[in-house]
This record gives sequence, structure tokens and C-alpha cells, in this order.
Amino acid sequence: MNLFAVVVLLYPIILIGVSLWRARSVKSHADFMVAGRSVPVPLLIGTLVCTWIGSGSLFGGAGLAYRTGIAALWFSSGAWVGLIAVYFIAHRVRRIAKYTVPDILEQRYNATARVLGSIAIILAYVTIAAYQFRGGGWILSIITDGAISPTTGMYIAAATIVIFTAIAGMVSIVTVDIFNGVIITLGVLFALPYMVFHNGGVGSILERLPAGHTTPLGGHNWLWVLGVAMPTFLLLMGESGMYQKFFSAKNASAARRAVIGMVLGIVLLETALALLAVVGRAVYPDLLEQTSMLGRAASETIILFIARNGLPPFGGALLLAAAIAIVMSTGNTFLLVPSTNVSRDIYERFINPDATETQKLNLQRVFIVLFGALGIVLLTQFQTVLEMALYAYSLVGASLTPALLAAFLWKRVTPQGGVACIGGGLGTIVGLVILSRLGVGFTLTLGGTAFDFASSDYIVIPGVLVSVGLMVVVSLLTSPSPPEQWQPFFSETDEEPAA
Repeated sequence: MNLFAVVVLLYPIILIGVSLWRARSVKSHADFMVAGRSVPVPLLIGTLVCTWIGSGSLFGGAGLAYRTGIAALWFSSGAWVGLIAVYFIAHRVRRIAKYTVPDILEQRYNATARVLGSIAIILAYVTIAAYQFRGGGWILSIITDGAISPTTGMYIAAATIVIFTAIAGMVSIVTVDIFNGVIITLGVLFALPYMVFHNGGVGSILERLPAGHTTPLGGHNWLWVLGVAMPTFLLLMGESGMYQKFFSAKNASAARRAVIGMVLGIVLLETALALLAVVGRAVYPDLLEQTSMLGRAASETIILFIARNGLPPFGGALLLAAAIAIVMSTGNTFLLVPSTNVSRDIYERFINPDATETQKLNLQRVFIVLFGALGIVLLTQFQTVLEMALYAYSLVGASLTPALLAAFLWKRVTPQGGVACIGGGLGTIVGLVILSRLGVGFTLTLGGTAFDFASSDYIVIPGVLVSVGLMVVVSLLTSPSPPEQWQPFFSETDEEPAA
């Protein structure tokens, strides 16, 4: 067995061992969901960064950078801008001391908003978890030289992530993510300078790149920029896993300080990944001509290709371990969040309010497994990780984010406006996808360029226009909420609310 296989197979086993050890501290459903609200800032930063840097960055974003150049950073920059906005509300989120985003939606709006928000999160987050499975399958197939097929590898990755998540929930996630964060950082920051200087230096790399790969737009237009940046911008500001981790912080101040570290970590790692993919385009241009590798777009596996073929054994093993860390750390959070929505926001809230801690824990673990199986089914509906990412990001961004931000930023928003926003965004995104699959066209020609607004690149635009429009119009046409409903969302004090 080669060094790559040893590292990639051993690392998840170590993480599961840590998870089993930490599972001893899970005494209640609250421990499982928010780690007992006791996570210190360093651990919080590590888990926030690891959650965001997932297969969307490792495969989708890197593949886009390989094909487009540095313009691919527009895909990431939407999240960077979103983080700046999140900094100003993180302490308010923690101060409210809920467990889930639908908790917030019901407190600010009503029970219907909770249900619609839960549906949007479940659909999007299971999709995001699913392409972590696909990424894990690619990794296992590459490091075993095809001895493990991509499909078999996908099942192995899915089973590993499901088991890891179901054992100890948030307690295990925040513990192992500090290790994952270190591995990811070391792996990427070793690979980038090595690849540059081992292949002739910066000048040589630039000479071998296609025209446009070093330009801000990469041959695209500003509507394309809007289409790829807006989904990450809106997802970040409505990312339920992030808010659930804010609820895990020791206090409101810790949540806000963690955002600063999150900004620095995400900007550094996403930029390094994109630049590494661009270097890969210069060194391995033939990947562009391959329509598929392991059954999918070859360009999306550029980081793994570099690890396997471009680095010395130690560096390659480190980068592959980083890839495993990226896939697992993101997959477990995006299974934990929707399973929490089922156990708390649907089962406990509407079906069995008197459920015991054991009942809620067992139900959540069952749904972690069920959502893992559903993710496998969803993988058959999309051709690339980038496509899956953009659809999932757009679903959250168009339905959940505007209503969530309005809860903290607009006193005049009403329960009816919030429900119209979530329902309108959800209905628009899902409706456009279904109708386009049935052959209905949504292509418009603007400035001589055709734009398909049902495609993953642009679907977020009509989704946001509908959701925000409905929220504003319906809110202005309905009676304002009483002050006691919106005041907790605008308090700047660090005092915790009464239990």
C-alpha cells in the first residue's frame, strides 16, 4: 500500500476515534446540537473555516479557476463580502441563544416561516453534503490508482461521514475541526509555492497560461460575475451551520471575534486553492481536453491531480489529507444541520413537544443516516460539483437569507412578509429547476448575450428578485409587528436573555 493510501485511509479512522472519545461528553440533545454552548474562540474559528472550505471550493471553485483563471475568485468573493455583514450581527445571533435558524424565523415571524425555512435548509444542505460524498469517492479512486472505483469510494466516504456525524454531533465536529484546519492550511500552503518554483517560477507559469487567465473577468461579463458571486454571498449570510455554531459559542463576544478569524482563514485558503488550480492549468493543460475523469469533469479534480502527480510523496500525502479533511468537515456539518431541523424544528415543535432527550437524539441520528442515503440519490441528478453547489447556494440565498437578514436589520418586516419571502424564493428556485427539466425555456438575450435564468449560473437572480420583492411589498401592505417581537433582534447588549 502506497503512502497516499495509508494517509487517506488512516486519517478518517483517527477522526472517528476522536469522535468516539468526545461522544462521552454528550449528555443531552443540546450538547449534540450546540456543544453545550461552551466552544472557545479558537475552536469556533477552526470549525467555521472548515465548514465553509468544502468540496465546493476544493472541486467546484478549483475547477472554475482551472478553466477561467483568477476570475474564479468572484465565486469566492461573494462569501468574503457576506462575512463582513455577518460580523455586525453575529453577537446578536448568539445573544438570542436559540438552537437553529428556524428557531429564529419563528420568533421573528411565525410557525409557517419555521416550516418553510426547514424545508429550504433540508433540500439545500442534503445536496451540499452529497457532493462531499462525491469528492471523497474521487479521492479514494485516485489514491488507489482505480482499485477503488469512484462509485465505491463515494459509498465509503458517505458511510464514514454519516457515522462520524451520528456519533457525537457538534461536540465531535468542533473538536476535530481544529486538526482539520491545521492539515488544510499546511497542505495548501505547502503545495502552492512548491508547484510555482518547481515549475520554473512565477514568470514561467504566467507565460504558459491562456490569454485572459490573469484578467479580472476571464473573458466573461459582469452579469456572469453577479451570477457566480451572489449565491456564495447569500448562502454565507444565511448559512445555518454557521449560525448553529454561533449558538455554540461561549457568549456573544466570542461569536463576533470568531468571525474575524473566519474571514482571514477563508480568504487565505480560498485564494490559495484558486491560485493552485491556476498553476495546475499551466502545468497540466491537457486536463481541459478530457471531458471526464472518474466519470466527471477532469478540471474539477485538479487539486487531487496535483497532489498525486505534482508534489513529492510527503507533500502529496499532506494535500490529500487536507482534501479528506475538507470533505469530512463540511459533510458532517451539512448533515448535522438538516437533521437538527427535523428533530427540533419539526418533531419537537409540532409532533411531540414532550419528547425525551433520548427520543430526540435517536431521531436525529436516524435522519443523519436517511439524509446520507438521500444525498446519494441526489448525486444522480447533477453533472458537476459546481452545478450542485450553485443550485444549493441559490436555494438558501433566495429563500432564507433575505428573511433572516431582515429579521436583524429591518424593523418593519412583518410575519406575512417573511413567509412570502421564504415561500417565494423557495418556490421560484424549485419551480424553475423542475420546469426547465420538463423542457420549458427561461433564456433571455441581453446585450447580445443569451442568459439561461434556470441554469445554475443565473437562477439566483430571479429567485432573489421574487423573494425580496414579495417581502417588501407584503410587509408594507400588512400591519407592523409589535415592538416586543422585533426588539430582541436589535439589542446590542451582551447580556443573555432570560431562560
